[in-house]
Amino acid sequence: MVLFLDHGIFMEFMPVEEYGKPHPETIGLADVELGRNYALVVNTNGGLWRYLLGDTIQFVSRYPFRIKVSGRLKHFINAFGEEVIVDNTDKAIAIACQKTGAVVNDYTAAPVYLSSEGGSGAHEWMIEFEQEPGNMPAFVEELDKALQGINSDYEAKRHKNIALGLPIVHALGKGVFTAWLKSKGKLGGQHKVPRLSNDRKYIDEIKALLPSL
Repeated sequence: MVLFLDHGIFMEFMPVEEYGKPHPETIGLADVELGRNYALVVNTNGGLWRYLLGDTIQFVSRYPFRIKVSGRLKHFINAFGEEVIVDNTDKAIAIACQKTGAVVNDYTAAPVYLSSEGGSGAHEWMIEFEQEPGNMPAFVEELDKALQGINSDYEAKRHKNIALGLPIVHALGKGVFTAWLKSKGKLGGQHKVPRLSNDRKYIDEIKALLPSL
């Protein structure tokens, strides 16, 4: 999409790592970088003041300024500076499925934070498979490898397991996500499982339904 720059709209761009800070920094068009994720902040001459749309965008060209929507602001993981968005994980899941013969119905993922005893953090995944991979460790390896190839920030944090360890993947039985949505009063076509979250609220609620995890 091409940005309209002469229609009474002033746009600011917040790097996603600034989201949630008490005083997040924003930049103007002169400083945007191609391929980087930003939250779009809009001001209008009709009275809208610094409205955060909730989408994340990436610039695909400058002069003219063209953008694509890359995800939702609340659906990302950036606990360790990895800046993983849904677009990354959807592509990585597709690659892992292709390599291992698996079929995924739905998934969610959240960070596992660094422990006080030391060691690295990780990403914990809960995946509902239509068809499970014949070799789960191979699926996890392919998922991790694909994410590293797609996202250089994730790759840097995975280097030698210093900040991030191998993903922790749980295969869920069919209907677990539906049961969780029902418990939240959100069963229906308008409600979806959040693919990513930067905190553990959703994943811990789902795990509470599964005492064996």
